[in-house]
Amino acid sequence: MAQTALTLSLLVGAGLLIRTMVNVSKVRSGYDTGHIVTMSVTAVQGNLQDIHRRALERVSAIPGVQNAAFAWGVPLTGNNWQGTIEIEGQPPAIKPSDRITIPLRSVTPGYFQLLGQKISVGRDFRATDIRGGTDVAVVNQALVDRYFLNRVAIGKKIWGNGRQRPPVEIVGVVSNGRTDDLTHAAEPEIYLCFWQATAFSKHLVVRAAGDPHSVVESVRRELHSVEPTIAVENVKTLDQIRDDSLGSRTFAMQLLVGFALVASVLTLVGIYGVLSLSVASRRREIAIRAAVGAARSDIRNLIFTEGFGLIAGGVITGIVAAVVLSRVLKTFLFEVEPTDPVTLIGVGLLFACVAMLACWEPTRRAGKVDPIEALRYE
Repeated sequence: MAQTALTLSLLVGAGLLIRTMVNVSKVRSGYDTGHIVTMSVTAVQGNLQDIHRRALERVSAIPGVQNAAFAWGVPLTGNNWQGTIEIEGQPPAIKPSDRITIPLRSVTPGYFQLLGQKISVGRDFRATDIRGGTDVAVVNQALVDRYFLNRVAIGKKIWGNGRQRPPVEIVGVVSNGRTDDLTHAAEPEIYLCFWQATAFSKHLVVRAAGDPHSVVESVRRELHSVEPTIAVENVKTLDQIRDDSLGSRTFAMQLLVGFALVASVLTLVGIYGVLSLSVASRRREIAIRAAVGAARSDIRNLIFTEGFGLIAGGVITGIVAAVVLSRVLKTFLFEVEPTDPVTLIGVGLLFACVAMLACWEPTRRAGKVDPIEALRYE
């Protein structure tokens, strides 16, 4: 019973994580991930603005490349600046806890089109948005919904660093995307123009017409032709980045599923062994029962009831233990509760049905005991 209870707890945990991964697979991120490859690009010599512009021109001209953009803050990589800002029309912060902290990202024109995100209001960045002009920003819809409600956001100013620098003007609103974590709803974000807020280290994002890996060498070659000292590292598709962001959940699911399968096999073998031993040790009793008129069905029911008692006790204890232990997995779960009744009941019934199959052979053997031969042997 203890072995059955432990196995059921593992199976429930595995079931909860499997349901979590199914739920995550259905999440709409708000941007495309197919046919997109990213790579870290670092240039340390020369005119960086000129290098980046020429790099984009060269990469965009490669056959098979549809779009290319530089970005600091590619989705699901964890890269962004946590900026403390002031927003026009919002009351000033009286205490530190009132300060507005929002992730800041920096992208080149065409980045949103590359990812399939739409500019719902206003405009995208332009090649003319350069240093020396008006600093501009594109914000996502979540920021507008939180800080502007029904008011117009276009043209509003944003200050950073306690208004020590000139304000940034909002020129566009982009659709929401789950850029930090697929299991979290979209949070307010601010995108700065890359030509006005250049990051030292950044990603080159490339959309290919076919397999994105097929253009990697060509992209690398063009980058080195622009500046031989450019470092190109961490080449990954956006699909790989998405999978990596779910790595902890995937590992936990695979670990629990593996342990649960091994424990299930051992438990089923244990149930079979216990009942087989019970039949062997009770041959004399079974023979006497048969001799005094017990039908084979009665003998089978006797052994099956013993096995069913073990299974039922283990399942009930296991469900109680699973309710307690599954709370440890709460941080890994998404859109499913640790006490999810569908998982608890479904796993319990499935395991009980499989476990009862392990009772079938010992029960069948007990019904075939010949009373004359058994008593002669005794």
